[in-house]
Amino acid sequence: MGVGPDPAGSGVSNPSRRRFDVRVVPHRRRSPFRLRDWRMGTKLVTVLVIPSVAFLVLAGVQTRGLVGQTTTLSDFARQVGIGREITAVVHQLQQERDRTAGELAELRRVGGRADRDAAIAALRPLHAASDAAVRELRRAAGPLADADAAWQIAYSQALEAYDQVIYIRAAVPPAVLGSDTVLGNYHRAVDALLTLLAQPSPGEGQRVLNDSVLRYVQLARVKELSSRARAELYAAARAGRYGVADQVKLTDLRAQQLTALGAFRVAATADQIRRYDAASAEPALAAATKLEEQSLPSGGAAPRVLNAPQWWVASEQRQDRLRQLEVGVLGDAVTQADDARSEQLRTTLLVVGGIGTVLLVALLISVVVGRSVARSMRLLRGQALRIAQIDLPEALDQLRQVNSGVSDIEVPPAVVRSLDEIGELAEAFVAVHRSAVSVAVEQATMRRNVNLMFVNLARRSQVLVERQLELLDGLERDESDPDQLENLFRLDHLAARLRRNDESLLVLAGSESTRRWNRPVSLAAVLLAASAEIEHYQRVHREQVADLHVVGHVIGDLVHLFAELLENATTFSRPDTVVFVAARFEGPGALVELTDRGLGMSPAALAEANEVLASPPAADVAASERMGLFVVSHLAARHAVQVRLHPREDGLVALVRIPAALLTDAPPVQLDPPLSRRMLTTTLTPTARPGGVVATRNGVPGSARPGGTAAGRGEPPVAGRPPRRVTVPRQSRPVPVRADDVLAPAAGVPADGGGGWWSREGPAPGSAPAAPAPPAVPITGGTNERGLPVRVPMAQLSAVRRPARPPEPTPRHDPDPEAVGGMLSRLYSGVRRAEAEETTEIIRPPSGGSTEGGQQ
Repeated sequence: MGVGPDPAGSGVSNPSRRRFDVRVVPHRRRSPFRLRDWRMGTKLVTVLVIPSVAFLVLAGVQTRGLVGQTTTLSDFARQVGIGREITAVVHQLQQERDRTAGELAELRRVGGRADRDAAIAALRPLHAASDAAVRELRRAAGPLADADAAWQIAYSQALEAYDQVIYIRAAVPPAVLGSDTVLGNYHRAVDALLTLLAQPSPGEGQRVLNDSVLRYVQLARVKELSSRARAELYAAARAGRYGVADQVKLTDLRAQQLTALGAFRVAATADQIRRYDAASAEPALAAATKLEEQSLPSGGAAPRVLNAPQWWVASEQRQDRLRQLEVGVLGDAVTQADDARSEQLRTTLLVVGGIGTVLLVALLISVVVGRSVARSMRLLRGQALRIAQIDLPEALDQLRQVNSGVSDIEVPPAVVRSLDEIGELAEAFVAVHRSAVSVAVEQATMRRNVNLMFVNLARRSQVLVERQLELLDGLERDESDPDQLENLFRLDHLAARLRRNDESLLVLAGSESTRRWNRPVSLAAVLLAASAEIEHYQRVHREQVADLHVVGHVIGDLVHLFAELLENATTFSRPDTVVFVAARFEGPGALVELTDRGLGMSPAALAEANEVLASPPAADVAASERMGLFVVSHLAARHAVQVRLHPREDGLVALVRIPAALLTDAPPVQLDPPLSRRMLTTTLTPTARPGGVVATRNGVPGSARPGGTAAGRGEPPVAGRPPRRVTVPRQSRPVPVRADDVLAPAAGVPADGGGGWWSREGPAPGSAPAAPAPPAVPITGGTNERGLPVRVPMAQLSAVRRPARPPEPTPRHDPDPEAVGGMLSRLYSGVRRAEAEETTEIIRPPSGGSTEGGQQ
């Protein structure tokens, strides 16, 4: 079954939606690498994250530098702080070394057993004090296990040097080793400790802290050089002599001491210099300095050997005083290092806290602004999608379905109330929505006016077509020429098709048909009436049709629907094929199948046609171009009838599912109402000879034309000629019938005698006087060379000139619809065959025979 050409680009859309679909199908594939394809949330997050990450990186670098500097100063403060323990160990080792130097000199000078025991007894407390100081150093150095590698190396070397001192102690009482060997181990241990004391480094740019370290290191060296000078002088005093080497060594130590003291004065603060000068002016230090100067050669005089106990006491007082100065300078360095560490820690915490606060505030402000923008965009997107997917389609659908006056449609305000660009965009959307609705209202008003114009034009055209059909009825009653009668029948059929086009215009305009039935009609009659509405009705073949009846108020629309489907089936199939129609029960409803062997449709066109049938489109130019599908879809939707097209190998199958609500029981059996003027036939006279036949209009033997004739009333033929056989042409084609004539028997006749097709009926057929009719058996003058009857001029005037009898109402008879097609087919088949062949005599069937359809 074809439906015409497939227009390119034609589509049917149904804007009605049951739910809000927030998805938007993009016109192209979204790429994550294309910036303009990113979602708004992603863009906002990117705008917030990238500066935040950059800020965090820079802040992290700054914080890392501050934290590293804080860590360095913290380690520096701990290393400077452990200088107290280091200087304590150095002081105890200096005491032990200086006393050991004197004891070795005494043992070498005397070498007795008693002197060894005295030396051991004198050195044992010093050994214990040194060991105790080293244990305290080890305890204090425990937290510095993760200190820098240089400090760890210097610390390990200092411990190893002290271990050598422990080993060398056993060699002091026997005096088996030289003084330089024994004292050399002490010197290395003290130098290693002084190196460890100088390891703390505050990093670059900390000159003040570096100077603080340099101060106490230089003072410690001054004290160390003073201690070595004391050891040399104490050993010389215990030995009782000075050697040349001793004098050279003392001179060198004195020079180094002055150099270290100068370095200390350069690095020391004014307060520290003042304290050192005050200590140097004290009597104890002055006495020690005076004794030390006496041991130096001056003016060619030999150096004086000092008194050992006197020198030890004086030098010990000087060392203790230097120790106090050292502790003070070291305390200043520790305090300064702790202050620097605390300040750096405070600065780091402030910077980190400031960075965190700034970042938190920035993130908070960014999140607030981003959420505001995102919320506005989300609301705007939701409103735009709601307008595009719900509000505007529903408004258009509402305006599309209005049949009365167009009401105003309220446009909701913008959901974004801000005064920024997003708020302006929301107002623009609302303005666009309002403009679209107003344009739609204008179009709906214009469409309603056009529909009203269509309705008026269709009504006028229907009135003219009905008048034309009535005129054709009169002409057909008065016409006896088969050729002219056939032309009149064809013209009659074209007028019926024009009436169906007018009804299609009414459907296009959204109006209902004016044809009404008030009684149920069989589905077979509906299908027959539909086939009578099309041009190629003779190609429609009904197969099995179930005994179904349709309610009266939908008969007109169903006839129109089936007529459009049959029209497509016959138009788009080969002329030598037949369209099969079958109807059967399907569940509570009925299923009608219309099968053709035509051109078929492409899958795309078939899917589009089924979509049109499932969802009736709005009236537009495409609807006028494909009027059949449009009318079928709207008629089916009006009565909940389902129409689907299915492909076949050589055509299409249209399946029409009629719901149970449109079906009903068969009406009660009633007497057959009289035939309509369209279906009336002529009747034979009782005196006609057997085997004779009368030329009838619709090809039903034994029936008479309305009004009767002279022959029909038993009068003899005009001119006194005896009755003779009448020859008629053979039939060649069926005669078209009308849908109202087919449905009239089932629909019944209204009480007022009007027809059953229109709600507004014209005058009854018998209300006007009938014109004189020619005799039932024409008087002829034989046949010509072609076998056709020869007309006798003026032979019919006697019948025409007879006084007309009072008109009698013509009874209406409703024959079986299936018999109508057979009768008309036989009549015109004989007429056309007679034109091509010799005229043959048709013998009237014997009395009591039955016609097709079962009528007597």
